Amino acid sequence: MESSECNLGNLETLSDDAIVEITESYGGFFTSVESLIAGDSSVEQELVSHVSTLCKYDGLASLVRDHFLTSLQQAFDKRGASTFWLHFDDFRDKKHTDYGEEIHQALCRALEEISIEKQYHEKCLSILVHALEESHNSDAERVQLFSRFRSMLSSTLMTSLPHHFPEILHWYFKEKLEELSAIMNEEEEEEEQLESDDGMDLDDKKLRSKIGDMDVDQGFSRHDELVKSIGKVVRDLRSIGFTSMAENAYASAIFLLLKAKVHDLAGDDYRTSVLGSIKEWIQTVPLQFLNALLSYLGDSVSSGTTSSGLTSPLACCLSPTFSKVVTPSEGIVRWKLRLEYFAYETLQDLRIAKLFEIIVDYPESSPAIEDLKQCLEYTGQHSKLVESFISSLKYRLLTAGASTNDILHQYVSTIKALRAIDPAGVFLEAVGEPIKDYLRGRKDTIKCIVTMLTDGSGGNANGSGNPGDSLLEELMRDEESQENVGFDDDFHSDDKQAWINASRWEPDPVEADPLKGSLSQRKVDILGMLVDIIGSKEQLVNEYRVMLAEKLLNKIDYDIDTEIRTVELLKIHFGEASMQRCEIMLNDLIDSKRVNTNIKKASQTGTELGESELSVDILTSTILSTNFWPPIQDEPLVLPGPIDKLLSDYSNRYHEIKTPRKLLWKKNLGTVKLELQFEDRAMQFTVSPTHAAIIMQFQEKKSWNSIDLAAATGIPIDVLNRRVNLWISKGVLRETRGRGESNGNVYTLVESMTDSGKNESEELLGGDEESERSIASVEDQLRKEMTIYEKFIMGMLTNFGSMALERIHNTLKMFCVADPSYDKSLQQLQSFLSGLVSEEKLEFRDGMYLLKK
Repeated sequence: MESSECNLGNLETLSDDAIVEITESYGGFFTSVESLIAGDSSVEQELVSHVSTLCKYDGLASLVRDHFLTSLQQAFDKRGASTFWLHFDDFRDKKHTDYGEEIHQALCRALEEISIEKQYHEKCLSILVHALEESHNSDAERVQLFSRFRSMLSSTLMTSLPHHFPEILHWYFKEKLEELSAIMNEEEEEEEQLESDDGMDLDDKKLRSKIGDMDVDQGFSRHDELVKSIGKVVRDLRSIGFTSMAENAYASAIFLLLKAKVHDLAGDDYRTSVLGSIKEWIQTVPLQFLNALLSYLGDSVSSGTTSSGLTSPLACCLSPTFSKVVTPSEGIVRWKLRLEYFAYETLQDLRIAKLFEIIVDYPESSPAIEDLKQCLEYTGQHSKLVESFISSLKYRLLTAGASTNDILHQYVSTIKALRAIDPAGVFLEAVGEPIKDYLRGRKDTIKCIVTMLTDGSGGNANGSGNPGDSLLEELMRDEESQENVGFDDDFHSDDKQAWINASRWEPDPVEADPLKGSLSQRKVDILGMLVDIIGSKEQLVNEYRVMLAEKLLNKIDYDIDTEIRTVELLKIHFGEASMQRCEIMLNDLIDSKRVNTNIKKASQTGTELGESELSVDILTSTILSTNFWPPIQDEPLVLPGPIDKLLSDYSNRYHEIKTPRKLLWKKNLGTVKLELQFEDRAMQFTVSPTHAAIIMQFQEKKSWNSIDLAAATGIPIDVLNRRVNLWISKGVLRETRGRGESNGNVYTLVESMTDSGKNESEELLGGDEESERSIASVEDQLRKEMTIYEKFIMGMLTNFGSMALERIHNTLKMFCVADPSYDKSLQQLQSFLSGLVSEEKLEFRDGMYLLKK
């Protein structure tokens, strides 16, 4: 301001002649500026003369510069900017899918016209600069003048920018990059084709090599031509001040193309890794495009200075050590990191969205899990995985329509898969909690867990494990492998290794439970997580004992190698004391085999058999230590005379060998192999003793009514009616209505297939119905044990009206301390109370138990 006031003060001291000269020169300057900008180059000398005259006086040079720039802006606004935007009016209402090649032509034509207009205005400005330089203006003022001109040019265009122009640029670059990617794919396929022609004749190879070279040259020519075309557009956009807009446009196009490539490579194939292919494609297409583009623009040679004086953030720079070696600029390195991060994040989101299917397909889908692990290590977005997967579980797995077995297999697969991503199990805890809570509410969870641990399918729903492997054996192998690759104990490592381990230490994620120790000292225990669903290892062991007893009682031989191996594995996890009863049960079968062999050897030297007597050789017994077995279901049964005599002879011989021990037969248990001879066929069956006793009664009589048959076999009539259905379904017996209500149904032996209509091809019966279990289930045992507490519970509810589950549990623990003391878990109590509710002795309302009224 002081300079301006001084200059104005100088004007007051001018003479009249000077004022007249200034007035005339200023008028001539106005006229010559308008003419020059309008295209009349003949006024150049006149303009220079007027500028020289005006610049002799202090304070007028700034007026000259301001007026000239204002005139340029008005002319550019009228002819340059309005004409430039007019080229894109036709695309205002078009969808981007309809742009096509027209957008390329319109953009190139518009940029070419405005570049010509800009160049002419720069030429006019150069004339002014030349005239000002004669008045001793500095270079700094010259640079400032051109900078003001470029800012004016850019602001003029920006003030009238159509809203659809950035979208036009985006789709222009997108189409060009897709075209460039297609060209590069063709080049890659041609190279692979040339490499695959090694087996051709020499002459053919030479000819093919020439053709291949020609194709490659044409490919590179197409590649260079396309990059030059894109580069020219970018350069023209940068020249009019649209540097950021241009880079944003082709950046968004690159990211869109990269996203499409990731989706194309990833797809629904989870059995191959795609991360390496994605990173290779990033290096081949986007980064190669950026390097070629910057090389065309001259950025890689000019150390980041563009032709318009602007510095590109993507420029390359020369290596200070080797002047001829061009190193990637910091911007290119940042681009590489940005593209890789975007690729990691995109692939991660794809894999997280399909994580449920990936885990269903595990371990075949291990490559997809490994890709996801690398993505999460790069992005750190583990919480996104937890939230998304929990939502998928609740919607697709934790529903009434899914079987408990399927849920458990998916849970185990989830543990295995997420263990690969997160070995410490920090995020697995969050994912597994909803599954565990849901499974605790299902009655058959314990049974399914025990079956899955010991059934020999490897813990896979599709049975894809090694043949004969149980999940327990698989878990043992996994545990050993985890220990082999685990961290070395500091006490067993040297100082160097301890230092390496210390340098690798990282803090636990914020989601980690501090009560479970550091993640470096923690490992995922699948069996422990399954036991945690049940609540205690005692419940799991009890359920397994019942299942083992059922298996052993149904065996027709003494092959128990699998059961022995399973018990030994369980002893490792649960201790020998917990599995002691199971060991005794197995020893019973081993002893039974030895005793059975001795008895049969002794029978070979005995007396000859009578006509209706049976040989001891056909009998195989299982001798049980009853006190160590679960409660055994006992049903009344009268066996046919020859069978009863056989059991009596066997008992006597056992008593001779094992004096003073005696056998007490459980006649309803075991299996019987039968061959039934008919008039026109023979049929073989393996059935329970009860079924055998029923059908053997038909040797004496061909027809029985249900009352007489029940009396002859000693079976209650309701049980008889259920058991006899087996023989009716096999076409051995036929059922008819009795004449009187007191006679019941009549069962008649079917001697000929013409009387039956049943298919005789099914000759083997594989076991009893579910209601014919030999061993009382854990639920039945629990109900029997809890019966003694029923009166206490009824009394409490009578006194207090209603009580919550936890309060009933705590009250029983407090007052039931005498023998037998109350030692049940909360889940066992809940199961018993649910049974009382189903028997309509109690009501359950709003979380409270009360007496049924």
